[in-house]
Amino acid sequence: MSTAAIVRTCEKTNIWLNELAQELDWDDRDMAFRALRVVLHQLRDRLPLTESVQLASQLPMLIRGCYYENWVPKNQPTHIKAESFVSEVALAFPGDLTIDPEQVTKAVFQLVSRHVSSGEIDDVLSCLPKDYRPLWP
Repeated sequence: MSTAAIVRTCEKTNIWLNELAQELDWDDRDMAFRALRVVLHQLRDRLPLTESVQLASQLPMLIRGCYYENWVPKNQPTHIKAESFVSEVALAFPGDLTIDPEQVTKAVFQLVSRHVSSGEIDDVLSCLPKDYRPLWP
């Protein structure tokens, strides 16, 4: 890998974090990163192996690394209702009553939808229960 590739992925990651922070009206990019990470992990763990890998292939390299962090593919997919998905997102922000985990989830899905091909998003949605659809833009 070249240093140019590293610079490009840093730039792309910064774009994603800036967009997410703006979408959530947050000044704290660390919180935006935490939101992105937890939602991507929850999504990853609900997708079949092949679909999870196909989604990851369209993420910027640094975000892809975060996506794969602590992944145990043999446990895929975990089937839970959308409301439990949102509850898991809330656990990433313990004690912070200003965070709306459903809004966080929707903002991350909006971000992903802007940067990942519509065909891939359609594939992801086809793998999720129908109660997840209202969370996607």
